[in-house]
Amino acid sequence: MNIVDVIEKEQMKKSVPQFSVGDQVDVSVKIVEGDKERVQVFSGVVIAKNGGGFKETFTVRRIVQGEGVERVFPVHSPKLVDIKVIKSGMVRRAKLYYMRKRTSKGTRLQEKFETVAPKSAAAQSTKVQGEKK
Repeated sequence: MNIVDVIEKEQMKKSVPQFSVGDQVDVSVKIVEGDKERVQVFSGVVIAKNGGGFKETFTVRRIVQGEGVERVFPVHSPKLVDIKVIKSGMVRRAKLYYMRKRTSKGTRLQEKFETVAPKSAAAQSTKVQGEKK
């Protein structure tokens, strides 16, 4: 193993939340102003994920006062405090660069809902011993 690989492995975060392109996320970023330190939240839609391992990044887009703002975050950055998934969007593309041309209601994505698998017929038909109908 290369020494660079060893150093990168030490710097990687142990747990990274699962999110994908199309998800609406709140990214908490640590900001240093002089001697003060605060956490600022950047909310938006993940439009791209790039790279892998230590060099993995993702791009978040949001609209501020009618103007589109995009920001690229390294996943394993020490300045990244937290990533919260607000909604999961249903998309059919790996990169959502077409969102740059859209405005107002056109920027909405259809929400993806988790479906709970129904219990199998065998599991439903088994009765507890001594139970009456």
